[in-house]
Amino acid sequence: ASFFTSPLFTQSATSRELNAAFQEFAVRYLSAVSDEKARANQEHPFSKFFTGDKATLLDDTKKKGIDLREELIKFYSAYYSANQMSFAVVGPQSLNTLKKMIEAPFSAIPNKSVNAPENKWLDIPPFKEDNTLIPANKNIVEILPVQELRQVTIGWPVVFESKEDSVSMDLVKPDFYVTHLLGHEGPGSLLSYLKSQGWANALGAGTNTELSNFETFEISIELTSKGLAAMDHVVAGVFSYINMLGAGNMPNYIFDEVLKLSELEWRFLQRGSAGGYAQSLVKAVVDYGGVSPSLVVAGPRKLALRETPTKLLSSSEARIEFASVAQRDEAKQLSLTLLSKLTVNDAFVTVISKDFEGKTDKVEKWYGTQYRARPISTTTLEKWNAAPPASSLGIALPRPNVFIPSEKGLRLKSNVVEEVTDARARSFEDRMKPIRPPSLIRDDGEAGRWTVYHKQDDRFGEPKAFVIFQLLTKEVYSSADKAALAQLYQTAATDILNEYAYDASLAGLSYDIQVLPRGIRLTFGGYNDKLDDFASYISQKLSRDINDVLPENDAEFDRYKDNLMRALTAFNVKQPYAHAVYYSALTLQPRSFQYTNAQLRDAVRRLTLPDLREYAASLWSSGKGEALIQGNLDKKEALALVDKIDKTVGFKTIPIEEYPPRLKALPLPVVVKGSGPSRLSISEPNPSNNNAATQIVFQCLDESEKAHVLVELLNSVISEPFFEDLRTKQQLGYIVSTGVKAIGNTRTLSFVVQSNVAPASKLTDAAWKFLEGIRSTYLEPLNEGDIGVYVKGLVDGKTEPDKRLSIEVTRNWSEISSGRLQFNRLQAEAASALNLSKDDLLQYWDDLFADNGRILIAEVVPKVGSASSKAPPTTTGYAEGNKKGTYLGSDGSLRLGIDDIEQYRRDREDYLAAS
Repeated sequence: ASFFTSPLFTQSATSRELNAAFQEFAVRYLSAVSDEKARANQEHPFSKFFTGDKATLLDDTKKKGIDLREELIKFYSAYYSANQMSFAVVGPQSLNTLKKMIEAPFSAIPNKSVNAPENKWLDIPPFKEDNTLIPANKNIVEILPVQELRQVTIGWPVVFESKEDSVSMDLVKPDFYVTHLLGHEGPGSLLSYLKSQGWANALGAGTNTELSNFETFEISIELTSKGLAAMDHVVAGVFSYINMLGAGNMPNYIFDEVLKLSELEWRFLQRGSAGGYAQSLVKAVVDYGGVSPSLVVAGPRKLALRETPTKLLSSSEARIEFASVAQRDEAKQLSLTLLSKLTVNDAFVTVISKDFEGKTDKVEKWYGTQYRARPISTTTLEKWNAAPPASSLGIALPRPNVFIPSEKGLRLKSNVVEEVTDARARSFEDRMKPIRPPSLIRDDGEAGRWTVYHKQDDRFGEPKAFVIFQLLTKEVYSSADKAALAQLYQTAATDILNEYAYDASLAGLSYDIQVLPRGIRLTFGGYNDKLDDFASYISQKLSRDINDVLPENDAEFDRYKDNLMRALTAFNVKQPYAHAVYYSALTLQPRSFQYTNAQLRDAVRRLTLPDLREYAASLWSSGKGEALIQGNLDKKEALALVDKIDKTVGFKTIPIEEYPPRLKALPLPVVVKGSGPSRLSISEPNPSNNNAATQIVFQCLDESEKAHVLVELLNSVISEPFFEDLRTKQQLGYIVSTGVKAIGNTRTLSFVVQSNVAPASKLTDAAWKFLEGIRSTYLEPLNEGDIGVYVKGLVDGKTEPDKRLSIEVTRNWSEISSGRLQFNRLQAEAASALNLSKDDLLQYWDDLFADNGRILIAEVVPKVGSASSKAPPTTTGYAEGNKKGTYLGSDGSLRLGIDDIEQYRRDREDYLAAS
C-alpha cells in the first residue's frame, strides 16, 4: 500500500526504470507492427506512443529541460487518488478477513476528488481524416514485417455517441454475436469460402481496442500467396458476408445458441490463477461497478445482462434461454447497429507481407516499421460497396449446432467425494495424502495390444471427460523427412477437419493429433454427452478415411507446405535468448527426438504430395496401444470407447523389441579440474536484432526424488537474487531469468540474460561472477529456518490441488507415457523436500558447480548494435574431426559452433550407449 501512499521516486530508482523501459522497447522493437495509432486523430491521447524509448523518455526531455523525476511526481500527485482507483483481492480467507487485511493499509490512500482523466478528451473525436500521421479510411497501408506474415486486417472505429451506448455494449454485448458469425469456421462460413478459393488459411474477428468513448472491431485474415494477389476479392467477400448479416435475416437460433454456449461456459467455469482472476475483477469494477456492484463478477462473462431496458439481470444462475423475446430482440437490434458501422467507407485496410520488400516508401515513427500508404481506387470502393450476394459465393449462415450438450447429457455419473479446495484450507496430513490414481482396466501384456487406464471423476463435479490414445511406434519419426511429413499431415488433417470440428469446439469439445518421436497421440476432451460420437468420427477420418484428410491436389499441398515453411522460417526472427535456449536443447536430446530447424526446412522443400500419401497410409499400420480415459465416464463406457477406437484403427501389434526408446538426456562433458565449461557460440540469425544473449545450463543426471527437489529448492533461493543483481543493479538486460527443466528423468538448471547494451561475453562474465558467489553470498548465510521457509513454499506448490480436471489428466498421462507410473510423485517429492537440510543444499551446489559438473554456456552474438562483436564461426573444426584440437579452448574445454552440433550429438549418443 505504501507504493500508492508514499512512493519514494528516488533518482536512482527512476534511472533504473528508465533503463528497464529502454530494454523492453529493444525487445519489442523488431516484432512490433503498429499502424492503428498513426491512423488516429493526433489530438486524441490514443494516438500517443504508449511504450516509450530512449528518444522520448530521455533525449527529448533533456532537450526540453524537463526533469523526468519531477514529471513523475506531478503525474502521481494529479492522478493517484482513491476515487480514480479500483481494488480487487482474491484469497482463500473469509471475506471479513480479507476486508480487515486491506482496509487499514489501503484506507490511507488519499481521495483528492479528481476528475476522471478521460473527461478531458471525451469531446475529441478519436479518428479524424485530416489529422493523422498515416491516411486512415479509403486507404490501404502496406507493411513490411520482420516475421514471415501474410495478412490483411480490416478494422472499423466504433465510436459511442453517448455513455448509454457504451453501457449497452457492455451489458448486451452485441459484438459477441457479430464475432460469432463473422469468425465462424464451419460450412458456408466466410472462411470456408476464402479457403475454397485458395485465398486464406485462417480468419479471426472481434473487438480490439477498447476505450471509454470508442472501440475498434477487426477482421484479420491470414492470406495465401494467391490470396495476397486477389486481395480486392478477399475484401469483397468480407463485405458480402457483412451485407448478408446486415439484411436483418439472422434466425433466432443463432442468438439462442450464442447465449446457451456462453451460459454453459459460465455454469462450468474453469478455475484459473488467483492473480489472473484479481486482474479481471479489478477491470470489471471499472466497467461494471458503476452500473451495479452485482455485475462485477458475472458481468464480463455473461451476455444479456439486462432483462428489460430498465431492469438488470436479477440472478447469476446459469440460463438456458433468453428471459423474453424482447431481450433477444434487443441483442439482435444492437448487433445490427454494430454491423451498420462496418462499412466500406469507414474501413481501415492494412496488409502485411514480406512481398512488400523494396516497395515501401515510409518508416513508422516509433518502431521503425517500413510501410506504404496508397489510396483505394474509386473503382475498387464501388466494387466493395456492390459486393456480390453471399448466396452467389456459396456463403450461408451457420447451421444449428448439433454438439451442444443436452441437460440429460450434463448429469454427473458419480458423486463428488473429495472437493477441490485451496491447499492452505486443508490440513498438512490431507495435503500429503495422494489423490486416487487411475486404475489399470485393461492389460493385454507387454507384447499385447492395449494398456488402458481409467479414472471416473469424483473431485471436480463436471460433466466432462478426457480421452488420450497413443499408438507406440518408432517408424513415424525416424528421420527428418518423416518428422516434416508428420507436421504436414497434422496441418492438413486439422485444417480439413476444421469445418466439422468447429461447431464441436464452440460446444466445448476438442481434439488434438500429434505425431511424436514415440508414436501417434490422439487426445479428445470436453462435455461427455457427445464425446463418443465426436471421437469416433475424428478417429475414423484420421486412420481409415485417410484421403479425406489429405490435400486433393498439388496446389492445396503447396498451401500447407507454405504454412509450414513460413512457421519454420519464423525461427530466424525469434529473440536471441530463444535461439540460445533452442541450440542448448539440441545438445541435450538424441537426434531422433528433435531434428534441427534447418533439417526440417530442407525436408519440407523436397517433399511431394505422393510422399505425404505414402506416409499417411502407413502411419496407423502397427504399434502398441496406450490409453487414459478420465472424467465423467464409467469403466464400462471407457472400455467400450477403447474397443470402438481399436476396431476403427485396426493396427497390427508389434513385439517388445520394436517399442520406441524412451527419451534419455545426452550427458554434457564433465568439467575436469583446470578446464572450463563447454561453450556453444551462435551468430544471431536475424541481422537486424541488436540484442546479445547468454544461457548457462547445469545438467543434473541424478534421477532421484531428492535431486529433483534440490534443484527446485536451489532455483527458489537464487532466482530472485540473480534477477536483482543482473537486471536491477547492473542493468544488463530486460530479460533475466532462471529455470528448471525436465529432460526425461533428468533436470537442468538454466540462467538466461539478454541485453542490447552489453556483448555476450560480458553477459557470460557477469552471470559467472554471480554463480561464483552463490555459495558464500546466498547459501552459506542461510539458517535452517530460512531453509524451512523455502521448503514450505516448495511443498505448498507441490501439494496445491489441481484446479482443473485437465491438469490432473495431463499429470496422470505424463506418468503413463513416461513409464514411471508414479501417480503420487508430487507428494513423494514433497515428503523428500521435508527432509532436506542446509548441508544437502550446499553439497548439491558443489556437485553442480565444482569439478566434475556438467555445464554448457551458449552465447548468441548479434551483427549490429553496441552489443555486437565478431561473428563466431559456424564450426570450430569439431564436425570435421579436426585432429589439431582447434575445437578445444585454451583451458581444454569443448568449443562448438552450430554446424558442429549434429556430430556432437552423434558422439554423445555413442557415449551414452557405451556407458
